[in-house]
Amino acid sequence: MNPSKDKKSLQFFGKSNYTWMLIGAVCIIIGMFLMSGGKSPNPDVFDANEVYSFRRITLAPIVIIIGFVIEIYAIFKKD
Repeated sequence: MNPSKDKKSLQFFGKSNYTWMLIGAVCIIIGMFLMSGGKSPNPDVFDANEVYSFRRITLAPIVIIIGFVIEIYAIFKKD
């Protein structure tokens, strides 16, 4: 019995799976950074354009969902 073959059969993910997982995690982190911010210098003033901007309401969730799709692909990808 070859011990290296037994070790390989026990591995769930290969190198390419981990690479795709890292890419997905980076996409999720970028989406979170895009969603952050919007603090007003004066707490009594509400700036709707800053809070409800295209970047926070549309772009950031799309980037996060793309990151999750990449993560799902990385988990199900066969070597």
